[in-house]
Amino acid sequence: MPTGKVKFYDQEKGFGFIASDEGDEVFLHASALPEGAVVKAGSRLEFGVADGKRGAQALSVRILDAKPSLARANRKSADDMSIIVEDLVKLLDGIGANLKRGRYPEGEHGKKIAAMLRRVADELDA
Repeated sequence: MPTGKVKFYDQEKGFGFIASDEGDEVFLHASALPEGAVVKAGSRLEFGVADGKRGAQALSVRILDAKPSLARANRKSADDMSIIVEDLVKLLDGIGANLKRGRYPEGEHGKKIAAMLRRVADELDA
């Protein structure tokens, strides 16, 4: 099956175009996408092709790789993240020592630590 990247897709209108890896432009209609799928410019797709009234049209689209998220484009540099992770490890070591003594972090402190862990996880998962 051919593969390519979404060149343009209008979610509201339900159509767009794929730039195939072979260099062809293929029409993409919302009906060819898996149910509930959202594609954006740059998403990698695998698709069947049929000759439509106005040229090649994508059929049976499978999303290979969604467009890199905005979060990935805006995430911190690896150097900055290494410092944050090192500080987080020191903080967690202290919490671990207190937990061994049977003491959980205080309510607000525990919430801040949990929020920090979620934020670091999001940065790493982007």
